[in-house]
Amino acid sequence: MNAIRDWKTLLIPYEQAVEELKVKFKAIRNQYRELNEYSPIEFVMGRVKKISSVIEKAERRSIPMEHLEEQMEDIAGIRIMCQFIDDIYEVVHLIRERSGKDFSVLYEKDYIRNPKESGYKSYHIIIKYPVQTALGTKEILAELQIRTLAMNFWATIEHSLNYKYKSHIPEDIIERLKNSALAATRLDEEMMEISREIINAQLMFEEKSNTIREIITNIQLLFTQGKEIEALDFQQRFDNIKNNDNMFEFELLLTEIKMSMPRYNHFEKGKLI
Repeated sequence: MNAIRDWKTLLIPYEQAVEELKVKFKAIRNQYRELNEYSPIEFVMGRVKKISSVIEKAERRSIPMEHLEEQMEDIAGIRIMCQFIDDIYEVVHLIRERSGKDFSVLYEKDYIRNPKESGYKSYHIIIKYPVQTALGTKEILAELQIRTLAMNFWATIEHSLNYKYKSHIPEDIIERLKNSALAATRLDEEMMEISREIINAQLMFEEKSNTIREIITNIQLLFTQGKEIEALDFQQRFDNIKNNDNMFEFELLLTEIKMSMPRYNHFEKGKLI
């Protein structure tokens, strides 16, 4: 029981670090989107290694249990997913810029330009991250993995096969994995070729979604102010254009709604005087 409790105590700072790092990288993504700009971060995941996985890796790497915190770099892991290969290096740049502020970059491993023999591709960054605990500041190691969706799909399959075959994958499957890694690379390269068109389409969709959300919010606000006739008129006009792709019509409607809001607010204030 004490051993289990000791393990849980050991992992608490790592769990805290994962949650905090997820929040930080999601905030970066959201800031891009709030500015209607393309975000190199598609989504963020995080995990703390299971106790069984920590023990297994420690035995495999001959890491003494008393040196786990100094020698095992991936007890805390963050995975940052990107749409395109170029996005990965943009995220790497963002991480380097933050080094020395809320965490420190120790070193990097570029498995994209230098893939593993198995075909594995990803960009790894090992950081030292300070966690504020009840007993004071504790610095822990964490691994950031930055990869594309295609790289992640391949890596997930390889990880599952390694688990199934206990790292002794049959030769024929290894060969098929290598071929599928080449296919994933070709997919990433093809996506890079049309990335500008994809990004523009996504930004247009994001802009339209934000504008529609703002239109609906303001129409609802008019209803709450008792301006039902005006709200119904705007609602009817919105229904007439909601399936269109002409952003000018949405922006014009939103502008008219916004222009009507100060007039109503001023009128209401006049009644109170």
